[in-house]
Amino acid sequence: MPVPPASRCRSLLLDPETGQLRLVDGRHPDAVAWANLTNAIRETGWAFLELHTNGRFNDSLQAYAAGVVEAAVSEELIYMYWMNTVVNYCGPFEYEVGYCERLKNFLEANLEWMQKEMELNNGSAYWHQVRLTLLQLKGLEDSYEGSVAFPTGKFTVKPLGFLLLQISGDLEDLEVALNKTKTNHAMGSGSCSALIKLLPGQRDLLVAHNTWHSYQYMLRIMKKYWFQFREGPQAESTRAPGNKVIFSSYPGTIFSCDDFYILGSGLVTLETTIGNRNPALWKYVQPKGCVLEWMRNVVANRLALDGDSWADIFKRFNSGTYNNQWMIVDYKAFVPGGPSPGRRVLTVLEQIPGMVVVADRTSELYQKTYWASYNIPSFESVFNASGLPALVARYGPWFSYDGSPRAQIFRRNHSLVHDLDSMMRLMRYNDFLHDPLSLCKACTPKPNGENAISARSDLNPANGSYPFQALHQRSHGGIDVKVTSTALAKALRLLAVSGPTWDQLPPFQWSTSPFSGMLHMGQPDLWKFSPIEVSWD
Repeated sequence: MPVPPASRCRSLLLDPETGQLRLVDGRHPDAVAWANLTNAIRETGWAFLELHTNGRFNDSLQAYAAGVVEAAVSEELIYMYWMNTVVNYCGPFEYEVGYCERLKNFLEANLEWMQKEMELNNGSAYWHQVRLTLLQLKGLEDSYEGSVAFPTGKFTVKPLGFLLLQISGDLEDLEVALNKTKTNHAMGSGSCSALIKLLPGQRDLLVAHNTWHSYQYMLRIMKKYWFQFREGPQAESTRAPGNKVIFSSYPGTIFSCDDFYILGSGLVTLETTIGNRNPALWKYVQPKGCVLEWMRNVVANRLALDGDSWADIFKRFNSGTYNNQWMIVDYKAFVPGGPSPGRRVLTVLEQIPGMVVVADRTSELYQKTYWASYNIPSFESVFNASGLPALVARYGPWFSYDGSPRAQIFRRNHSLVHDLDSMMRLMRYNDFLHDPLSLCKACTPKPNGENAISARSDLNPANGSYPFQALHQRSHGGIDVKVTSTALAKALRLLAVSGPTWDQLPPFQWSTSPFSGMLHMGQPDLWKFSPIEVSWD
């Protein structure tokens, strides 16, 4: 028998006499918060974290405690993930000193501006949720450093501490906006595929997401947060609609980052990154008057009841960083077997610096039976403003909304989806050696592992010739799939698989890959996992 995966449970208690917080093992009924972590990464490619807070305590204490217990059960994974991904970022041996100074100043000024707004708007639900998010991050950091003490009054988080784990998406754009000379982002690099599919006869609506990332990021945690927060800071305020949330995530990261969420409010929210290639827009990225994307995402998920309210909350204080196409699916508006309700089932939002465009796409979803997302803006105004027409002129349809490889593959293959398993198959699809839609005419060799629903850029030959960076050999590709349906989403459940696709291709193995020298602490050597159903009792 294989040894069952190790589980660890910790609770945070408040001593009523002294007001001290104390971590104890196990799940305690009077705890401010408790968390349980089951590490099944070697068995399934996922660890599972379940976190509950106690509504008898105030929101601020709950939020801080949530961070404390999460770090307490996942500190080894946090350490390994930090080492694999951000250890030297703006560290002591960094040669981009100028950029790092600018980044630190930007983050400090931004944190300070938010602090002022929280004080000025101390009755606001929005700023209440921003504060809770920062308190959770503070708890995570304090707990990891072994110095747990609830901050009364003003508090700060370190600009280059665990905040770095939250802003990996925002950093892609901050690096360019703040003139980093060597950026990590490969030109044209995709990051994620998503598909929303109406089954024949409208009998079900499936939502799926496939994250594209560097393989060093494959230490994965599926998380369940059960908070008891109120919408606003007032004692009589009602509980927040998005207190229950299931999401795919990473160690030390208190949002998804993929992004993919199933919310207790009946919403499923997900995105693929569209980026910005128009240098004239970076002037809109300013530390004052902006809330970084990861936090706007958390606040919108927590407060919104439908796509309209989600978009209204999210677009406030646009940072122009982590520029994404967001899809908000409202299962409350979907009628299985029924005609199109005309609106509310699907809301699409696209953000670039200085601009957010939102539209209800329900009619289009019912007419075409699918909505696909693949890192290219769907709104013409966003497409044009983001600098993509120049890339289409230079490199051809690879950068166009209708002509890119994934646009064409989704158009051809979406009708193969008739249930959860076939949806999983499409989202794992990569037959680049045989599929004519995966060919890159300007490349040698022509078949390219990037040109698929789930990329495998590690399989492109190192000595090939390629017109731009994204098509080169890279330790990068689709690293998971998450799929949910009407019934699953209602029960806050999903199907998930971790690791690069191996459906039509050999599985990824660190030791035999060209990237065996890259740090991948805590990861399995061979990535050959099957999909699992994720459900919590």
